[in-house]
Amino acid sequence: MLGSNLGDRIYLIDKAIDLIKYQIGSNIKTSSVYSTEPWGTQNPLPYLNAAISLMTSETVEVVLKKIMSIEKKLGRKRDGSLNAPRTIDIDIIFYENLIIKRKKLTIPHPRMHLRRFVLVPLNEIEPDFIHPEFKLSVGELLKNCPDDLSVNIYKTENQY
Repeated sequence: MLGSNLGDRIYLIDKAIDLIKYQIGSNIKTSSVYSTEPWGTQNPLPYLNAAISLMTSETVEVVLKKIMSIEKKLGRKRDGSLNAPRTIDIDIIFYENLIIKRKKLTIPHPRMHLRRFVLVPLNEIEPDFIHPEFKLSVGELLKNCPDDLSVNIYKTENQY
């Protein structure tokens, strides 16, 4: 899952996808880009979000390390504050059917089922993927999502 609400948001999402393809794995599917209201913050800067599904031979630990490197390369500053504006945010929502609960990594993403900005793009590319803990499809999670923030397709020339 990719998100950006600072700088040239489309460029940053495009560049992140290119770097992920080059460094992590071959891209199978990419959602449309969505304009979304900020979640969990009073910050008025809207996000652009997109979901990708890819194949990789890398372990989840290597993928996480590479994602953090890509974020840093694209100007991400981590100051410890939650939901702060950012040039790029890349989250692993699912990794196959793994369930991982570690201090610095939880998969599936622990709040993905509560966030339309995650579920709407993910539903576009993987509606039938089954959440390994909840045993519900992404489409079912979206139908049950309590979030009512707007998530709308962002029109661009570079739409995937």
